[in-house]
Amino acid sequence: MPKIILHSPTGALFTVDAQIGASVMETAVKHGVPGIVAECGGALSCATCHVYIADSFIDLTGQADDFEDEMLDDTASVRKPNSRLSCQIRMTAALDGLEAEIAPEQ
Repeated sequence: MPKIILHSPTGALFTVDAQIGASVMETAVKHGVPGIVAECGGALSCATCHVYIADSFIDLTGQADDFEDEMLDDTASVRKPNSRLSCQIRMTAALDGLEAEIAPEQ
C-alpha cells in the first residue's frame, strides 16, 4: 500500500496508507488528517483540499487540468507553482511516499 506524508501547517506530520486509485484528499479525510476540509467531497467545485506538492513528486503527480487550474485561482492560501487540489491526485504505486504540505488556510 502506498504511503502519503502530509505536513500540517502546525508542524505535525501525518503518514497514512492509501489505496491505489484513491485520491490524496479521500485518504486524508479517511484518516482524520486535520486541515483538509474537502467541502465538495472531491467534486472539483471548491478549493478546500489545497496542498503544496513536494518538488520531488511534481513530475509524478502531473499538471492540473483546466478545471483544477481555475479552482486553484480561488484558494484561500497563496497559490504556488506546486499547488494542487488533493482531490485530483489519484494514488498509484509510483506515488508511494508522496509528500505534500497542507495549505494553511482552506
